[in-house]
Parts: sequence; C-alpha cells; structure tokens
Amino acid sequence: MNIITVATTPFAGQKPGTSGLRKKVKVFQQPGYLENFVQAIFDSLSGQQGKTLVLGGDGRYFNDTAIQIILRMAAAAGFGRVLVGCNGILSTPAASAVIRKQGAFGGIILSASHNPGGPDDDFGIKYNLENGGPANETFTDAVYRRTQEISAYRIVEAPDVDLTSLGETRIGSMQVCIINPVADYAELLESLFDFDRIAGLLARPEFRMRFDAMHAVNGPYAHAILEGRLGAPKGTVINGTPLPDFGGGHPDPNPVYAAELVSALADAQSGLSFGAASDGDGDRNMIVGRGFIVSPSDSLAVIAANYKLIPAYAKGLSGVARSMPTSCAVDRVAAEMGIPCYETPTGWKYFGTLLDAGKATLCGEESAGTGSNHVREKDGLWAVLYWLNILAVRDEPVEQIVREHWRRFGRNIYSRHDYEGIETAKAETLMDELRKKLPTLIGMECDGMRIEAADDFCYIDPVDGSRSDKQGIRILLENGSRVVFRLSGTGTEGATLRLYLERYEADASRHTIPTQEALAPLVALAEKVARIVPITGRKAPDVIS
Repeated sequence: MNIITVATTPFAGQKPGTSGLRKKVKVFQQPGYLENFVQAIFDSLSGQQGKTLVLGGDGRYFNDTAIQIILRMAAAAGFGRVLVGCNGILSTPAASAVIRKQGAFGGIILSASHNPGGPDDDFGIKYNLENGGPANETFTDAVYRRTQEISAYRIVEAPDVDLTSLGETRIGSMQVCIINPVADYAELLESLFDFDRIAGLLARPEFRMRFDAMHAVNGPYAHAILEGRLGAPKGTVINGTPLPDFGGGHPDPNPVYAAELVSALADAQSGLSFGAASDGDGDRNMIVGRGFIVSPSDSLAVIAANYKLIPAYAKGLSGVARSMPTSCAVDRVAAEMGIPCYETPTGWKYFGTLLDAGKATLCGEESAGTGSNHVREKDGLWAVLYWLNILAVRDEPVEQIVREHWRRFGRNIYSRHDYEGIETAKAETLMDELRKKLPTLIGMECDGMRIEAADDFCYIDPVDGSRSDKQGIRILLENGSRVVFRLSGTGTEGATLRLYLERYEADASRHTIPTQEALAPLVALAEKVARIVPITGRKAPDVIS
C-alpha cells in the first residue's frame, strides 16, 4: 500500500457549524480543501487503527467524488474496514443505525441536509461518533484547531472503488464493503412499530397517503418500507429517485418547498388522507393531514402524548427533550406525565448525552426534526411511521387528533420567520445590539402582555457538565409567550436570522385563530426591540413556517 504525503496549507473558515462543515460545492472542489478537513478529522481521532468506519451521504452533487477521496484517506489513516452505502447512499438516521448495529468506530456523513444541491449549490461533511450521534463540540473544536495548523494530508494511491454493486474489495490492507443502505435501518424500524397494524391501515380503500421524498435520500428507504414491507400501493412514494440536484428543488420539507404536497392534501378530489415529506438526508419530516399542516412542535407533543400506542415506547418514557427555539407544547405533556423535559441548544448533538444516559426517550426540534433513543440522529421516516401507527390505532384523521390535543393541553401558537442571506456583519450587529438591550426590556408590555425575562440562552449539560453560551436570545412574556432570535448555523452564504414566535392559548374557542394573526403583536415587538428593518434592510422574512 503506497501512502502519499501531500504538502498543504490551511484554508480559512473550516469551522464546523450546527451539524458539520457546509460550503458551496465549488469551495469543496478546491484542491486540498476536502482533504484538509478529512485529515483534520482523522488527526483528531485516536485508536482507529484496524477499526470500522461507516461512510455515505444523501446522493447530492460531489458525493461520489468525495467518497473516493475519503476511502483512500481512511486507508492511509489505518482503518481496517469501511462500510459504504451502495451508490454512496446512506441517510443520516440510517448511518447512525449502521454505526450502532455494526459496532463501528464512527462514521462520515456527506450531506448539507435540507440545503439545495448541484454544482452551484451546497455540500457538507460531518463526523459521527461510535454512539451514532454527531460529534460533540469538544471534538469539532479540536478538528477546527487542526485545520488551522495542518501542513500535510495522507492518501493512498488506488483506483476508484465500484460503488454500484454490493460486495467487498480492498484498498491496500483496508477492506471496503458496499452494503445495502436500507437493510439495517428497516429492520430497526420494524422492531419499533406495529407493522401489521400500519399495513392494515394502508390497505384500507378509504385511506390513501402520499410520501414526497423530494428526489432526496429517503426515496429508496420509503419505497422499500412503505411500498415494500408495508404494502402501500405503488405510487404512494413520489419523487423517490435521489438526484444530485434534487430535481432542481429545495429538499426542505416545509409548506413553501413542499407546496405541491400541501395542495394535494387540501384538494378534496385527491382522495388523500395523509401526507408526509422528508429532506435531503432523510432526518427531517413534515406531517400533513387532509387540509391541515402539523407544525413540528405540535408533532413532537402529539408523539409524546400518544406513546402508549407504540410498541417500543408503551412501557413509558424516561423523559423528553426539545431544542430551546421549539415551542413549549411538549413541556405541557411532560408535566402531565410527571417526566423531565430538557431544553437544549439547537443541534442534535446536544440530545446525545441525554439519550445515552437514559434521561430522555423522545427528542425534537422545531426545524422538522423528531427522533428517539433508537438512533442518535433525528429521523424523518421514523416520525412518519410513528404517525401512521397512531392513525392506525386511533382511527381518527390527523386534524382531529391535533385539535383534541389542543383542547387537552392548550395550543402553543407558533411560527418561525427566516431572513436568509443577510450580510454576516449586519446580522451580528443586530444580535450584539439586542444583547446590550436585554436588561432594559423587562417590564415592557406587548398587546397587554408583560415581558417577564430576557436573556441569552446558556445550556449546562446535566450529564457531562459542559457549557454552551450564546445559544439564542429569548424574550419571555406572561402566559408562556416567547420571542426568540437566533442566527442559524446551517447556511453556506451570509447569515440566516431565525425569529421564533410563540403564544400560548388555553381557550379552545380561540384555537382556530390564524397563526400569523395571533402572532402579529409579537412580530411588532420583535421589530421594535431588534430593529430588523433598519439594520438588515429586510422588510419581510423570506420564509414563514
């Protein structure tokens, strides 16, 4: 095995964000850019010699090229075996499942999640630990430090590996196994849910569903599980072939980018009862009933409240966890059940210690991510199957289930406003000025509601004691209403300002009030205290979800 050492120099800006390093494809295509980051990962590891690495991605543009480079570098780093999804395909939750089942040392996932794909769009890479979850900040900080001092990377001379056929080959002394990307994951999901009951639901002539894979990674998984194992009619899964550019679409399962699915469920002539979609790498989801969109925050709360209907969770939940910007709807469920509810920063890695310690069973984020202790990533198809299991047992439509939930627990009226591609300096100015104002905001009134507290969210992990500062600015009002400001770490250009708005309404007679109408006073408050228009020049958000 001929290992070549290639001299290199650091690239600026290789700091992993919320979930790995994301940049434009053209940035990753620079000679040495990907290699430097991968070498920094391998240099930050210890004990990988002879161990197993899992590798795959969402099929976006540049995935195949990156896989060949990483394979040759993994051989140079001393890995004994690499498990690669056939055709380079491996959804993020499936990669977590494979890491855990196969006892792998870790894994590299190639994805920019819900971001667009193609030669002019986005690419991403992240490292997952042996528990199957995203690397913690201690590790990613070490990787970043290494990228700033790296002087060489090591790679093996070898021809490309055929990724299209199952089987084994070698790069030097390292074994490369091309695996079925669906098998381990599908087996895991079948162990969690009542597949017989779900199959019975899907066989009913009056029940029709549609799953939009958005030309992303979950297409093969949905075909195999929904149409294969569960017997849903052919055509239930649409846009089911992964494409390098996601068919020119934006693989983010929300009402804006999955508008055709929402329209189909709103059309009585379609005959559809249930709809769902997932994102680029398969870890996010959207749930849609007949003419009714379920918000991710409500979805998490409904999932928690109906745990007794699901075989894997019927014996009870140890706790639940949500990211700080996610609505407090699940908090109310946890309080009634008498179990802990943890509030963490955004990023699935923060749930990992809670799941590993057995403190939480279900987790969720407002950005359409829900999951459980079955893997260490959020899981789009898992959420869809959970909802199908609920529907199969309760035999009620989606809207009725959610509205009954609101009558029981009250409604957390909730929305997220995204201002995308803001100049980074302007976005940081907005946040800095807002931080300075925090002490002066207490006591201010908004639509008859008084601001009770204002802070910059700080999280101390209850398991390992690690501390994470500046995780989002919170303005907390009476009756559970909130305004939260946060800069997203998932974009590749400029900065995205996310404005989260939440108003609690216990009165069932007011549960039908349109969301944006109910939240209008909070929007006005946000503009007043943060000066969004004067600082950014943006008069309206780019996306409202």
